[in-house]
Amino acid sequence: MAVETKIAELRSRREKAKLGGGEKRIEAQHGKGKLTARERIEVLVDADSFEEFDMFIEHDSHDFGMEKKKYPGDGVVTGCGTIDNRIVFIFAQDFTVTGGSLSKTNAKKICKVMDMAMKMGAPMIGLNDSGGARVQEGVDALSGYASIFYRNVRASGVIPQISAIMGPCAGGAVYSPAITDFIFMNQQTSYMFVTGPKVVKTVLNEEVTTEALGGPDVHSRKSGVAHFISDTEEETLILIRKLISYLPSNNMEEPPYTKNNDPIDRSCDQLASIMPENANKPYNILDVIEIIADNHEFLEVARNYAQNIVVGFARMNGHSVGIIANQPRVLAGVLDINASVKGARFIRFCDAFNIPLVVLEDVPGYLPGSNQEHNGIIRQGAKILYAFAEATVPRITIILRKAYGGAYCVMNSREMGADLVYAWPTAEIAVMGPSGAVEIVFRKDVAEAADPAEMTKEKESEYREKFANPYVAASKGYIDDVIEPSQTRFRIIRALEMLATKRDSIPPKKHGNIPL
Repeated sequence: MAVETKIAELRSRREKAKLGGGEKRIEAQHGKGKLTARERIEVLVDADSFEEFDMFIEHDSHDFGMEKKKYPGDGVVTGCGTIDNRIVFIFAQDFTVTGGSLSKTNAKKICKVMDMAMKMGAPMIGLNDSGGARVQEGVDALSGYASIFYRNVRASGVIPQISAIMGPCAGGAVYSPAITDFIFMNQQTSYMFVTGPKVVKTVLNEEVTTEALGGPDVHSRKSGVAHFISDTEEETLILIRKLISYLPSNNMEEPPYTKNNDPIDRSCDQLASIMPENANKPYNILDVIEIIADNHEFLEVARNYAQNIVVGFARMNGHSVGIIANQPRVLAGVLDINASVKGARFIRFCDAFNIPLVVLEDVPGYLPGSNQEHNGIIRQGAKILYAFAEATVPRITIILRKAYGGAYCVMNSREMGADLVYAWPTAEIAVMGPSGAVEIVFRKDVAEAADPAEMTKEKESEYREKFANPYVAASKGYIDDVIEPSQTRFRIIRALEMLATKRDSIPPKKHGNIPL
């Protein structure tokens, strides 16, 4: 009888712990269109797979009346579960308990699952819904944040780290997500800022709304902080599951294989008609990616930011690949500051986690102008160069059309360490475009001509004949083959098969000094 009583007490305590801050606060959470911490976890992981840790832990603070405000779990739910039968570790902040604020005890729970994720070699997923450090605990709360940041950095490049912003995250609550690999936001409940609108008003006398300061549109389009935006919390959690399907559990594993039912020799005849006859006309590089990918599926990363470059994950014959592609329909596909940083970050993630890189190149150069120069295009533009040169995973480049100047070098050319470089017959590999070249090389001929316009046209045609094709580069061994567009998928897959056993390394060193 005594045992049954104790079991009944245990069950009662569990039910109380699961209520977090209580039914009224749960109703308030739902009233804002937000799920509770445990509801979010249920959507994220496989059914009945979540194992919770430290459900009964409480804070030990006695200042400002906090000894009267104790809740089992102390505002964060931690544990492990599975996504498609692969283990992941999770913390989900509970806004119904002191606004999800971080306490010393709360931080210890988070650090515990982070340590476990590292030991087990499993992804770490944080569902963030916090107002920041718990003010009543002072330096103890700040110490908790520092402990989390330290672990984020140690885990970087070792296990995938994913952050979902599920509420108004402010102050220290945003720095941990910033260190992680991917940040998710949703249109209904997500906000991020170092200091909120009230502080901005007090310090700078600037009137700004929460949305305009740190909403999902700001961080997906302007700051580039957020990588994925969805409409609802449920969509965010389902999208995390999809992302995980492309990633290995840690840096010592290969990416997961998915059984492929899309023939590797499927002809991609549509590619021949995608490229406009006029080399200055745009087309949508996403059409090319979706045609060559398994089952036409592509998970784009940071789709709203720096849209002149496209990055994301696809599968080729069931194997994950990272795709980096210039987008001719936005700024003609030039490289600028934002595109360089976006590309570099993605390349380094793929390299850290053994995901081969496929580059689709159509780039007329770097974006000129005083704005770019003054904001550091030299330093910022070098980041993508550095990332490619440092990468040791299999790397394949397909030159579709323009490959001009320094941008040709940077976009994974052979001399930058690419394993294979293919080109379509439409490829143009040169120092610059015909009009610019004529101004430099044939300036005197044009100036002395009876009809300068006709001479310019003639010299541009001459230049195009020499460089607006891939055969000069092929004759010098800078590209490995000229391929038919329809064969692109097949050739990439064959190349990846050949490169599957690639072993490469960089010189021993503590770390490089990327131009940050």
